[in-house]
Amino acid sequence: MELGKKIRQLRFKAGMTQEQLAEQLGISPQSVSKWENAVAMPDISTLPLLAEVFGVTIDDLFDLTAEQRFNRIEHRMDIEDELPQDVFLEYEEFLKSQVSDRENKKRATELLAYLYWHRMEMFGQKASRCARDCVRMSPNEKGSQWILQKAEGHAAWDWNISNHTKAIEFYKELLAENPESRMCCLFLLDNLIADHRVSEAEQVLSRMRRLKDARPVLDRVYEAHIALARFDEPEADRIMEELVREHESEPGCLFEAAQYYAKKCSYEKAIELYERAFAAQTRRPRFQDELMGIADIYEIQGEYRKAAETCDRILDLLGTEWGITEGDERKRLEERKAKLLAKA
Repeated sequence: MELGKKIRQLRFKAGMTQEQLAEQLGISPQSVSKWENAVAMPDISTLPLLAEVFGVTIDDLFDLTAEQRFNRIEHRMDIEDELPQDVFLEYEEFLKSQVSDRENKKRATELLAYLYWHRMEMFGQKASRCARDCVRMSPNEKGSQWILQKAEGHAAWDWNISNHTKAIEFYKELLAENPESRMCCLFLLDNLIADHRVSEAEQVLSRMRRLKDARPVLDRVYEAHIALARFDEPEADRIMEELVREHESEPGCLFEAAQYYAKKCSYEKAIELYERAFAAQTRRPRFQDELMGIADIYEIQGEYRKAAETCDRILDLLGTEWGITEGDERKRLEERKAKLLAKA
């Protein structure tokens, strides 16, 4: 529906004349008439007040479809670290209203989860900043140490805290309900390997290899990680080196190999493979994951200037290929670059 027709519909519903609406908006009745007859459009600064007068959201003014509203919600969360409280509540109310719709239930539930995680992440960052300040003031006291650990996902020494049993049991149940789900196998494998439960991991890998959508290259990557989790590093290296020789120009394989070597702290090898994987990408725009890995390794090694230069490469990639020239993602990278250069 056109905006002018929507304004007329909402005005009739509210029992208002053009003069009464104009008075509340601080404009002339002729302006309202022009909107409703599609002769002119409201100024963008008028839209929030217009929505307030009618008791609707700005999205409601444009009569967006559910899918369009889903996309707008997702895109805003993608680019903004923090949503104002009124926006959060508006999104929550809309998504909850769509959960009962059979056609929209999955998408709405998925975005609700994203919305709550987004809010949790926002408060997690605030908790992190406050906890860091407390720890700096009293570094020898436990105090806020555990809050910092939770907020930033730090390693936990106690096995009963750090193990992934809950995740493993969840994916085992899910896999029993969805025996052909490769994705369930992947997440189950990740958690089993993290806990060094290699015998179970081997069984899941064997099962995954028999699926219709099996990916032999990734299966062998997991084979190497299982060998590493079994503390058989020579065998793990042999598998990975053989895989790289056979797929030396495949970016996905090179990236997984880089991940493998980074995890075992073979940093020079990891950087080489990350660079090869990035150069081998044929799609545009290219992903930034390889460059992020390189920046992290340089920072670990104390090569702060090289890490900052890699941040510049990521910023250039975001601008030239993704068209991202502003926003929270660039701001975070600029802040990281500044901290790295200060250390250098």
